[in-house]
Amino acid sequence: MNKNLALNMKGVLSKVPEITLIFWITKIITTGMGEVFSDYLFFNQLDHQTAMVVALIGLCVSLTIQFSVKRYVPWVYWLTVVAVSIFGTMFADYIHGAFELLFVESAALFLAFQAIIFVIWYITEKTLSITSIHTRRREAFYWATVLGTFALGTATGDLTAVSMDMGTFSSGVLFTCLIAIPALLYELFGLNKIFAFWFSYIMTRPLGASFSDWMAQPLREGGLGWGSGMVSLGLTVMIIVFVGYMTIAKKAMKEEHCC
Repeated sequence: MNKNLALNMKGVLSKVPEITLIFWITKIITTGMGEVFSDYLFFNQLDHQTAMVVALIGLCVSLTIQFSVKRYVPWVYWLTVVAVSIFGTMFADYIHGAFELLFVESAALFLAFQAIIFVIWYITEKTLSITSIHTRRREAFYWATVLGTFALGTATGDLTAVSMDMGTFSSGVLFTCLIAIPALLYELFGLNKIFAFWFSYIMTRPLGASFSDWMAQPLREGGLGWGSGMVSLGLTVMIIVFVGYMTIAKKAMKEEHCC
């Protein structure tokens, strides 16, 4: 099998997108949308139990579609990311409230959960690389990890914004700085690529959530006062635009390779 054919087959089998700038932008937007839409349902529209059930149904449906496709399909993948974002946020908030945990305790709990997933994934597959997500088992590990990152990121963002009294905007600035660190260390000192990716991936959650919360919060609380419903709608439109662009770009690339 020649090299080009092998690369083409890998592209067909891959269930996740290439890691590009548009990937990171879209990921941050989905985390922000998941945060404010979760708050919109969880605190404004439905009781907590009903909101959790609705979010869980949405997650199960999107994961079913994602696992049923044979390759990366932009709208399916990002629909699943949004569903995980919404449910992961609600789950973290529910655990925090139901067990009356401090935010530092919630963060520690989800950090332990995230570490366990990574350990089991590595022991089982001998890699944590997302470039090799082309079996059902690896894909299951991948989505379990993604869910863990949303829960951990939610707790971490609440820890800095509330417990550390930084507020949402300052928290967003902090996580903007933190997300840049692994990229710089990778470029300058050769930091392990897989570690750099997952560290940055976890940071996208509190980064996007902090700024979306800041936009939604009332003026008297230091926010922009746009409301969770309006911010959710605006971020959803942005996600649709970016996913549409990725779909068109993917189709154009496929046609180019075919010719």
